[in-house]
Amino acid sequence: MSLVTNNKLENNKYELKFEIGAEDFEKAVNAAYLRGKGSISIPGFRKGKAPRKMIEKMYGEAAFYQDAVDYIVPEELGKALDENNLEPATQPSITMESAGKEGVKFTAIIVAKPEVKISDYLGIEIKKPDNTVTDEDINAEIENLKNRNARLVSVDDKAAEAGNVALLDFEGFKGDEAFEGGKAEGYELELGSGQFIPGFEDQVIGHKAGEEFDVNVTFPETYHVEDLKGQPVVFKIKLHEVKVKELPEVDDDFIKDTTEFESLEEFKADLKTRLEARKTQQAEAEAESMLLEAVIGKMEADIPEVMFEDKANELVTDFGYRVRSQGMDLDIYLQYMGMTKESFKESFKDRAQMEVKLRLALEKIAELENIEVSDEEIEAEYKKYCDAFNVKMKEVKARIPAKSLAMDIKVSKASDLVREKAIFS
Repeated sequence: MSLVTNNKLENNKYELKFEIGAEDFEKAVNAAYLRGKGSISIPGFRKGKAPRKMIEKMYGEAAFYQDAVDYIVPEELGKALDENNLEPATQPSITMESAGKEGVKFTAIIVAKPEVKISDYLGIEIKKPDNTVTDEDINAEIENLKNRNARLVSVDDKAAEAGNVALLDFEGFKGDEAFEGGKAEGYELELGSGQFIPGFEDQVIGHKAGEEFDVNVTFPETYHVEDLKGQPVVFKIKLHEVKVKELPEVDDDFIKDTTEFESLEEFKADLKTRLEARKTQQAEAEAESMLLEAVIGKMEADIPEVMFEDKANELVTDFGYRVRSQGMDLDIYLQYMGMTKESFKESFKDRAQMEVKLRLALEKIAELENIEVSDEEIEAEYKKYCDAFNVKMKEVKARIPAKSLAMDIKVSKASDLVREKAIFS
């Protein structure tokens, strides 16, 4: 092994210095030649048959140095990490000092995964949230049904209130100039819905049909149009109509007209059954979340900030893939949501921290419980990936190392064990 020094700089951070001798580097250079010669054409030689000396004469003696470095550096670094029981928390930072006939010198800065301590993780007591369906729950659902079937009735002499629908024209001005996208005619706005800029709807409330007035608001700092971020603007409003919701009476006839049931009693019975199933599912999900939080609470670890950062970036990337699969670019999505990339990433901060902490805790539990994974289990997991994404086994194995997949299975088994031993009351 070519590791010369291993210096601990601070918690979880190490500096590893390497020196690869001339003889070993020469072997790496020759291996690089053998890998690459098939694609090189030299006049007077068939493709792939040119001697190394001839290639180096034409392209320089360092022709294969970069390929050799790209091969030997990760190899030597991997050996050193295994020998010193260091598992990187993020991609190591490599600084090349020299590479030539005399050999290779480089330095690697490693931020290692932290040492984890955890105890009392089996038999955790969790009190399940109440899943009882109350009369209030049923009445709330019936109220929603009434609102969905409400009629809008125009009123001429009544000032607009929250919950009313306002039919209006508006045009926005920044200073004396109208701005793009700030104009509409005959727009229906439910007051209090939070659909518009904060403060807009509040200033429409209290006005009657036929009135013209100004609304003064300030765009949020996160608004997607650069020129309007944090800017005060004025909207010229003409209120054409105020509509109030007229709610229907809920009786047997209403139920027959709006649902597949014949009576209010029959509808309520079915509603209670559906609400019970929904609340049970919610209670189980909440209990699961409480259990995982409890596991995290029993762990001690000095976690490098870079692990949270990497996980947040990963979550953003995954979200971007999902958005693109639906035909939308992430940047366009963020504009639509009025968010910057920085604020969007920040929204994943809590989730990233929880996922990193939980992963570390479960990895440690798997170690303490001596959880093992068979070759058959690994192959079965590879097959799941193949079936799910319709890719060949060779491609999946190239992307996901068996060691990484084995750890994923161990973590899953550790999670199942904690859940199995937990006491839910």
